[in-house]
Amino acid sequence: MKKKIGLVPKLIMGIIAGILIGSFAPKLLVEVLVTASTLFSAFLKFVIPFIIIGFVTAGIADLATGAGKLLGVTTGIAYGSTVVAGLIAFTVASTIFPSFIDPSVANSIGDPEAGMLSAIFTIPLSPMVDVTAAIVFAFTMGLGISALRNNGKGETLFSIFQEFQEIVTKTLSTIIIPLLPVYIAGTFANITYAGQVWEILNVFWRVYLVVIPLHLIFIAVQFTAAGAVTGKNPLKLLKNQIPGYLTAVGTQSSAATIPVNVECAKNNGVSKQIREFCVPLCATIHLSGSIISVTSFAVAVLMMNGMDYSIGTILPFILMLGIAMVAAPGAPGGAIMSALPFLPMVGIPSDGGLASLMIALYLTQDSFGTAANVSGDNAIALVVDHLNKKWSKKENKKAA
Repeated sequence: MKKKIGLVPKLIMGIIAGILIGSFAPKLLVEVLVTASTLFSAFLKFVIPFIIIGFVTAGIADLATGAGKLLGVTTGIAYGSTVVAGLIAFTVASTIFPSFIDPSVANSIGDPEAGMLSAIFTIPLSPMVDVTAAIVFAFTMGLGISALRNNGKGETLFSIFQEFQEIVTKTLSTIIIPLLPVYIAGTFANITYAGQVWEILNVFWRVYLVVIPLHLIFIAVQFTAAGAVTGKNPLKLLKNQIPGYLTAVGTQSSAATIPVNVECAKNNGVSKQIREFCVPLCATIHLSGSIISVTSFAVAVLMMNGMDYSIGTILPFILMLGIAMVAAPGAPGGAIMSALPFLPMVGIPSDGGLASLMIALYLTQDSFGTAANVSGDNAIALVVDHLNKKWSKKENKKAA
């Protein structure tokens, strides 16, 4: 049986191929690869509003399935955890990154898009709706369908948007994700041709040395907090989470890790009702690992270009991502694709060389971000289960 090559090795091969082509191939071959990359970028911009509509509408509409108070608490904790993770990532990045991304590095890199080759030809392909319209439509429809479902209606609309989400997921898995190595190869061929690739790669590997340990530290913080609330040993909780973490590293999908993660929650003593409600829900709304990665990489790209990376710039971006990436962890690469339209909030264009750098940075460590997402899901499940038991005791006392 032929063994399939994973996405991360393909992306690394794409980066290497791009550097080799940009260094040694004739200008025409680089232009051909850049043209393919540009056409892919145009298609990606066309699809992004549909990604938002498909993921966010179905994700919000699906919240109708939970019991009122539990749903509100779980959603609130998940969003709070995501925002806190983003703020911690910003604090760490803005503290540590200047030690290896100083003004001299920014000056030597300059504008990564300067000196790049243009595509031989382009196809005019504009998105059917802009990103702002997509996010407003998704929230309106998602909340509306959720309200209808709470009143025994709206199942037809819910099914339509679920199936629409399946089409979007299929587009991601069969077109966008497989073609990403070509897109990345085109970007790196162009950056290499412009003479800036080694300065950029010299920053990349150091960023990873900060981001991946930060995922693990935040997982430890989440389980320490859950242990403090529930009175359980955090080390034992973390040990029981290892199978879920490793499964997520292998699958790069929160959704695909749900069965193993439910078992981890069971081993941590989470009741059947809560683990079967909380783990699947958090797999679609909790993004602590993803937001650590996206925030860190955004700060790195801003620093590399001598742009503003203050808290005033980054905070609105973090707050928006906590909402806009709802349901994105269900698909490999979904988080960064959902984040792309909001990069202009921090001054990074949503297409072109800088966006390509963000995608390359994110996807080569996506496994670890996803593993951090799902591990945090079980920390939330522990807290929700503890709160539910407390509320049940109070209700029983009142009834008595």
